[in-house]
Amino acid sequence: MRRTAPVWRGTLMESDLMPPELKTDEVWTLFDFESVFAAFRQDEVFASEMYNKTIGLVFGPTILGMHGKQHHDHRSLVAKAFRQSALAQWEPEVIDPICDQLIDEIKDDGGADLVKAVTFEFPTRVTAALLGLPQEDLDLFRRLSLDLISITEDIEAGLTASVELGTYFQEQVDQRRSEITNDVIGDLVTAEIDGEKLTDEAIISFLRLLLPAGLETTYRSSSNLLALLLTHPDQLEALQRDRDLIPAAIEEGIRYETPLVLVARNTTRDVELHGQTIPEGAQVNLCMGAANRDESRWPDAEVFDIHRSRRAHISFAGGIHSCLGMHLARVETRAMLNSLFDRVTDLTLLPDDDTRIVGMPFRSPKHLPVTFRATSADPTSRAWA
Repeated sequence: MRRTAPVWRGTLMESDLMPPELKTDEVWTLFDFESVFAAFRQDEVFASEMYNKTIGLVFGPTILGMHGKQHHDHRSLVAKAFRQSALAQWEPEVIDPICDQLIDEIKDDGGADLVKAVTFEFPTRVTAALLGLPQEDLDLFRRLSLDLISITEDIEAGLTASVELGTYFQEQVDQRRSEITNDVIGDLVTAEIDGEKLTDEAIISFLRLLLPAGLETTYRSSSNLLALLLTHPDQLEALQRDRDLIPAAIEEGIRYETPLVLVARNTTRDVELHGQTIPEGAQVNLCMGAANRDESRWPDAEVFDIHRSRRAHISFAGGIHSCLGMHLARVETRAMLNSLFDRVTDLTLLPDDDTRIVGMPFRSPKHLPVTFRATSADPTSRAWA
């Protein structure tokens, strides 16, 4: 499609679950890097207000559907919770210990399903810890999170989870209004825009959004990276020998197997791309997965190679709606890999059809069954740091 129809009138997505009143006859898809990147940058032409009529029905009003000053003000507040100074504190105090504990729980077992035991668990536990949720609520939080992010497969369960999470987060917000805590919910409760505090609805909507935005994409991107490394053992070995390659490996994994393949926008006026005129009011799907394999940008783009020369990918979107949690996702994945490599060796993937990376719009393997041996080295030394 990049070669023959980079701007295409059509969709890759099934729309059976979408109510008829939310469907549009004009659906287009952009496949090449140049077009997708340009659409992200031109947010006034390729707008995102359509999210207010779709996922907004489940999550409530979020920054995804905001624009202008409202978007700038709300994003600035939320961004403070993910600032670099906060990450520098979270990594040794929260993220590293969580990842270490998870691998310690399985390292002597000789094998595990890395999706179930590690890649889904560490973003869940990190998110819960950063929000300041009680440890005893982790199972509830995990269940509701899984139901909510599976809404495209079971809409009833997703809607029910949305209501339950709203009630749960309301209790958490009420507690912070009585006694402020040093966590993300506490930061949001005390935040102000033009002297006005955020409403409970705005806080709860953002907290719901954290689940698919932070939990799902991170668990899928880390699963994809492990699957790619396990099926490219020479690169896995190189990474274990030289931990300085980890940042490059993370970026290449996200480029080569983008966890969220596409996002939608709506045009606010007629726009021309590659000789095609997309009319005002059309839904335009920006296919980041295809853009990240654009041969005009990356030599041998269809090859997974952690040693390739770095060029920025588009997995975290772009423009004003670029991913707020991208730095956190990188820190979490780096911590997970270091914990894993510190504690086990001889990682070997077992044959299983569910290890294939599949899905639309979210992609990842369902399972990663592996065998391994516990290392004899002292993992607490963190020699890689």
